[in-house]
Amino acid sequence: MAGAPLPRSAAGNRNPWLIAIVVSIATFMEVLDTTIANVALLHIAGSLAVSEDEATWILTSYLVSNAIVLPISGWLATVIGRKRFYMLCVGLFTASSLLCAMSTSLGMMLMARVLQGIGGGGMAPTEQSMFADTFPLEKRAQAFAIYGLTVVSAPAIGPVIGGWLTDNYSWHWVFLINLPVGLLSLALVQLLVTEPEALKQDRRRIIAKGLDVDYVGFILVVLGFGALQILLDRYERDDGFSSHFVATLGVVSLLSLTTLVVWELLHPQPVMNVRLFGVRAFAIACGVMFLVGFLLISTTQLLPQLAQSLLHYDATVAGMTLAVGGAMTLVVMPLAGLVTGRLVQPKWLILIALLGTGWAMMSAARLNLDVSFWGISTARVIQVIWLPFLFIPLSAVAYIGIPPDKTNDASALFNLMRNLGGSIGVSFVTTLLEQRTQFHHARLAEHITAYNGYGWQTPLAPVDALVQAQASIMSYLDIFWVLGIVAFVVWPVVLLLPKVPRGAAPSH
Repeated sequence: MAGAPLPRSAAGNRNPWLIAIVVSIATFMEVLDTTIANVALLHIAGSLAVSEDEATWILTSYLVSNAIVLPISGWLATVIGRKRFYMLCVGLFTASSLLCAMSTSLGMMLMARVLQGIGGGGMAPTEQSMFADTFPLEKRAQAFAIYGLTVVSAPAIGPVIGGWLTDNYSWHWVFLINLPVGLLSLALVQLLVTEPEALKQDRRRIIAKGLDVDYVGFILVVLGFGALQILLDRYERDDGFSSHFVATLGVVSLLSLTTLVVWELLHPQPVMNVRLFGVRAFAIACGVMFLVGFLLISTTQLLPQLAQSLLHYDATVAGMTLAVGGAMTLVVMPLAGLVTGRLVQPKWLILIALLGTGWAMMSAARLNLDVSFWGISTARVIQVIWLPFLFIPLSAVAYIGIPPDKTNDASALFNLMRNLGGSIGVSFVTTLLEQRTQFHHARLAEHITAYNGYGWQTPLAPVDALVQAQASIMSYLDIFWVLGIVAFVVWPVVLLLPKVPRGAAPSH
C-alpha cells in the first residue's frame, strides 16, 4: 500500500525522517572527533609529558583502528545485527571518549584512542546503510542531504570547537563533550530505530549455513589497511621510503591488500565484499568519492595550517576560516538534495561540481601573504559550495544495482573510499608542501646576498625569514593548482554513471 515502509527500513512504522535525524547524531559526533582533537594536540602532549612527534600517535592510533574496522563493518553489521552493531559502536565510542579524557599517560591515551577508532569506524557505514534501506530511490537524495550535513560540516566545525574548548577550558573537554551526545544517541536509537525482519532473516540464513568466519581476510585487512594508514601518517615525518620503517610498511601493505582482493573474490563469506566493485555505478561512485575525500580533508588541513603558520592566526581564528565554509554547506546541502534526481540527473550535477571544484582550487592559487580573514574564508566557501553537489548525487547513485542484502557491505566500502581519499590526500599535500617549499626557497635564495646594491651589508636573518615565508606561500599555491588539475581531469569518468529514473519504484 502507499506509504508502507520498505522491507529493510530502520524506521518501521515511524516517520523515516525522524529516524534519519536520530541516527545522524552519533555519526556527527564521530566525524567531528576526527578533526576536533587536532587543535588540542600540543596541549595534550604537554599534559602527558611527551614530545610533539610522540603525540602524533594520538591521531594515528585512531585513524589506524578506524581504517581497519571500516571495510569489515558491513559484514559485522550483518552477522551481529545492524541495530545491535550500531549501538555497540556508539557505546564503545562514548565509553572510550571518557577513557581519553581520564588518560594520565601516552600508553593509556593510545589504547583509548584505538578503542575509540574501532567504535567510530562502524558508525558512518551502518548509518548510510540505514538511509539507503529506509528511503525509496526517488527520496534517497533528500535523505542523504541530512547525512551529508554531518560528513561535510563536522570537519569544518571541529577545529573551531576544539580550539575554543582548549583555549577556554582544557583539552579534556575535547573528549568529554562526546558523553552527553553518545548517551542521547543510545537512548534514541534504542527507543525509535527498528531492526527489520528482512535483516533478521538474512542473519538467520547466514548462521544456519554455518558461519564461515573469514579469519584470513580479517588478518589481511588488519595488516593491509593498518600498515597503509601508518605509512601515510609517517611518510613525510620519516623522510619517505628512504626510511626502512616506511619502506617495510609499504611492502606489507601492498602484499596484504593485493592478497586480500584475490582471497575475498574466492571466499564464500568474505569479510570485505570486493565483488561489489563489479557493479559499474558503485565502482565509479566509489572512485569519485575517493576524490571527494582527497580534496575535502586535505584542504580542511591545508587552509588552517596556512592561516596559522603564515598569517599568524591562533587555533580558534584559523578554525573559523573553515567554519564560514561549513555554514555555507548547511545552506546548500538541502538544495542539492531537492534537485538531485528530480530536476537534474546526478551525473550532470557531479560533472558540474567537479569542474567547479577545479575552478575553486585554481582560484585559491591567487592567494598571497596580504590576504584578509574574509579573503581566505571566501576561498574556502567557493571550494566547499560544490561539495553537496558531489556528495549527495554520489550517495544517491552508488546503490543502483546493489542487491538489497548487500547494502551493509556497499556502505562499508563507500565510506572506506572517502576515508582512504582523505588519508592519502593529507599525506600527499603534506609531502608536496615540504618538497615545494625547499624548491622555492633554494630558487629565491640564489638571488640573495649580504649586500643591498649600495655596498652596505644587510643582516641575513630577517631576509631569510622573508624568503621562507614567500617560499611557503608559493608552495601552498602550487598545491592548489595540483588539486585543481586533479578535479578537472577525472570528469570524463562521470559520463559512465547510469541515469536515475524519476519516480522509480522503491527498490535498489
